[in-house]
Amino acid sequence: LEMFAAMDKFNQRRARKAAAAGVAFKGLEIGTGINTGDCVVGNMGSEQRFDYSVLGDAVNLASRLESQSRAYGVDIVIGEATARAVASRFALLQLDLIAVKGKAEAVRVFTIVGDAGMADNPAFQRWQAANDALLVAYRAKQWDTAEARLGECRTLAGEALGERAPDGLYDVYAERIAGFRRGPPEQDWDGVYRAVNK
Repeated sequence: LEMFAAMDKFNQRRARKAAAAGVAFKGLEIGTGINTGDCVVGNMGSEQRFDYSVLGDAVNLASRLESQSRAYGVDIVIGEATARAVASRFALLQLDLIAVKGKAEAVRVFTIVGDAGMADNPAFQRWQAANDALLVAYRAKQWDTAEARLGECRTLAGEALGERAPDGLYDVYAERIAGFRRGPPEQDWDGVYRAVNK
């Protein structure tokens, strides 16, 4: 969260300089994937190629989560184990149930919206409850209810975060619901989104 706050200040400085110089400005954007689990960390390799590296299934999932940050329109995507570990310290919003590329099993993924102060904010709590209701309706294939919750989530996200609200997240669900209205999912659909990109 501190890194993203610093990046915002950095982009503001760059935007002012670009405006003063009369040149176009494109802000720096990054995405972060965080996961918790066992891994191997250290110097690895041979004389031909030697690196300090991190290896393991948990690391691979973190990398896949990072690449999903753009798709969901959020800065940070965290895995379920990480969410459990930090739930009392941060404001978390569930994003999806996703099977990332190269994995068969699905994981529940979340984003970190803010610190504990944000978690205690009634505006965030209303948004979080509406977001959870959206996901329940979506996974139950209740498209009308899910669409109604979408509108509610957009409004409540704006109340909680202002212009930082993740509209892209709800664009994703609007697009999926429209697609399922055209071609309904299988009868035994489990609500899992299967990512096709790394």
